[in-house]
Amino acid sequence: MKVTVVGAGAVGATCADNILRKELCQELVLLDIKEGLAEGKAQDMMQTATLLGFDTRITGSTDDYTKTANSDVVVITSGIPRKPGMTREELIGTNAGIVKTVCANILEHSPNTIIIVISNPMDTMTYLALQSSGLPKNRIIGMGGILDSSRFKYQLSQKLNCSPSDLNAIVIGGHGDTTMIPLVRMATLNSIPVTQFLDAEAQQKVVNDTMVGGATLTKLIGTSAWYAPGAAGAALVEAIVRDEKKLFTCSVALDGEYGQKDICLGVPVIIGKSGWEKIVPLDLNEAEKELFQKSADAVRSMNEVLETI
Repeated sequence: MKVTVVGAGAVGATCADNILRKELCQELVLLDIKEGLAEGKAQDMMQTATLLGFDTRITGSTDDYTKTANSDVVVITSGIPRKPGMTREELIGTNAGIVKTVCANILEHSPNTIIIVISNPMDTMTYLALQSSGLPKNRIIGMGGILDSSRFKYQLSQKLNCSPSDLNAIVIGGHGDTTMIPLVRMATLNSIPVTQFLDAEAQQKVVNDTMVGGATLTKLIGTSAWYAPGAAGAALVEAIVRDEKKLFTCSVALDGEYGQKDICLGVPVIIGKSGWEKIVPLDLNEAEKELFQKSADAVRSMNEVLETI
């Protein structure tokens, strides 16, 4: 089994580190456009092998895609974060060029791979990867909902003073502060609805804090988060390479499901060795359906920018 992580920044390196620690593959390639960055981080990680007890081989490369050949899974983290004064169109334009180029180079050497997209804006970059790659839709997966759901469980655990691992809770919709939909009505603590423990005000506070989770961290540390996004990417890799049939919220291509077509959006899916294998329907109420439609409209608006590039 071979995995490639494109982008050796904080998120990519953290994702690679998690993959190594869990020994999810025999060979891991870390690739970056910046001279020496991937090589240096790969060497640093390899020097932890005897300390952490893993045998996976990691290779760092500066933009040499031949080293990624025959990768079973490729994680794309490359791109730039939105900076002060940067328009949505500028961010999409820059990252779209990067993601499109990465997909083309990857597929030249690994035509049968599964692509995981972490680059932002994630739903739009997932849609672009699907359109530009020509791969079957089940082999293009946007990671965002896994991260958002993890943040949702964290916020619930803080309010309930419980272990996050005792919670089942998911976020659907777009991966953005105004487009994600934390489904508090469906969240449970060891099968007991959390609505039995939290009043309406507390529930809304959890939802609001979840939706601004990424922005809160950016304000606190001065840059985008990396530990949880990297771990979320690795969790998705694990579900694929170990054929776990895990249920995760991921951004995938919809073709009538949830009333949407020609869009990639976060919905519950089963993840296994072939990528996403099944979209799981949810019995949304009218308010939740309305929020999902608004989320889809917002993501479509971002996707339309691709037509001007």
